[in-house]
Amino acid sequence: MTTPDERPSVVLINCDDLGYGDLGCYGSALNRTPAIDELADEGLRFDSFYMASPVCSPSRAAMLTGCYPPRIGFADFEGWPVLFPGQPLGLSTSEMSLGRSFSLAGYRTQMIGKWHCGDQPAFLPTNHGFDHYFGLPYSNDMGRQVSMPGAVAPFEYPPLPLLLDDQVIEEQPDQASLTERYVSEAVRFLRDAGETPFLLYLAHLYVHLPIYVQDRFARTSQNGAYGAAVEAIDWTTAVLAHELRQRRLENRTIVIFTSDNGSREGSNLPLRGGKGTTWEGGMRVPCIVRWSEHIRAGRTTNELATAMDLYPTLARLCGTNVPTDRTIDGRDISALLFDEAASSPHDAFYYYFMRDLEAVRSGRWKLHFAKHGTAVNELYDVVTDVGETTDLASEHPQVVARLVRIAETARQDLGDARLGRIGNDVRPVGQVDHPVTLTTFDPEHPYYAAEYDLSDRG
Repeated sequence: MTTPDERPSVVLINCDDLGYGDLGCYGSALNRTPAIDELADEGLRFDSFYMASPVCSPSRAAMLTGCYPPRIGFADFEGWPVLFPGQPLGLSTSEMSLGRSFSLAGYRTQMIGKWHCGDQPAFLPTNHGFDHYFGLPYSNDMGRQVSMPGAVAPFEYPPLPLLLDDQVIEEQPDQASLTERYVSEAVRFLRDAGETPFLLYLAHLYVHLPIYVQDRFARTSQNGAYGAAVEAIDWTTAVLAHELRQRRLENRTIVIFTSDNGSREGSNLPLRGGKGTTWEGGMRVPCIVRWSEHIRAGRTTNELATAMDLYPTLARLCGTNVPTDRTIDGRDISALLFDEAASSPHDAFYYYFMRDLEAVRSGRWKLHFAKHGTAVNELYDVVTDVGETTDLASEHPQVVARLVRIAETARQDLGDARLGRIGNDVRPVGQVDHPVTLTTFDPEHPYYAAEYDLSDRG
């Protein structure tokens, strides 16, 4: 536990659909990311860091609460894998989010960017402990776009809303300008910090489709619009790092850089699969943690860690509280930050897609049970075979049996819809009566773009 004067601040940067192999420090030769690479050089790079879902709404809620998505009712949303505009569901206000925990401990809190944990007023960031919010309440493809043949959505999307706190201030905004607007708001927040410690949660819209980028990034990209978006993320990282240096906040600020799930359009190499799958490429993501003068620079670790661990870890480092009246799945991984000999506190990690338990990892072994409803039985050594290329199930029946037993514990606790199992320790999703969309289309409105001209959807 720290005293108030010693408490560090936190900058949490979460990208959208950025792949494991999309950064220079993770092996990319296509995307130029000098600022993020410098962040890794100055901190700790995790090579086995997992989100709790391969899609955005559940992965974000899991990071903010320290819980597997089924635990908090975020396994699915009326049968859909993510939240859509105007649905009655969202992150329950009975959950103690990261934002609320920090706010109650006296931190200034700001959320910027993609929320995607419910767009009804009760579920917005300002009702989850963030003093202020500026951003899109859900994915940037959930606005009015030219149609895409074969697109799957529950309904036609209303105009894309840009929110300030809980108010829509713009509809169908210029997406190419949003990243610059986000970083300007982040810099304003940092400059207003004073001596009070802060939590800044910046959730990029990049590199989710559709990708609109400023010309200055498009002109220099070696990897088309995708690479330009990655380089825009890198630029924002450089801006924030510079601001922290200028304000002499580097050694008082924990900076965390990660992604909400694997990529659909970019690179997850050397991993198999991508967004929407429980192969490694869907849920193993980049993660870098820098805390100058506290975490030794230039380290890497292959110990298993998860985004759910950020909550209890930051609670320990920042003197905030973790709820004791409910199950929290994340573990304090502060030992991994400071001790090169430390081991992962996780005996197992569960790979859920919606309500199905599709795989489990324990140590070096990962056993797959299903893929989108189809049963499989495949065992991989994800330490020596990170690309999951060689099935070893027939060679290691005792390992398979052990992982099956571990999976049974998960099914009892969290459920497994494919097998008709209901978990005995799950909490209800937030729900409101009479939900409405934040916007409705008005043919007389002077929208920046009444309809976006890209049909790409993520």
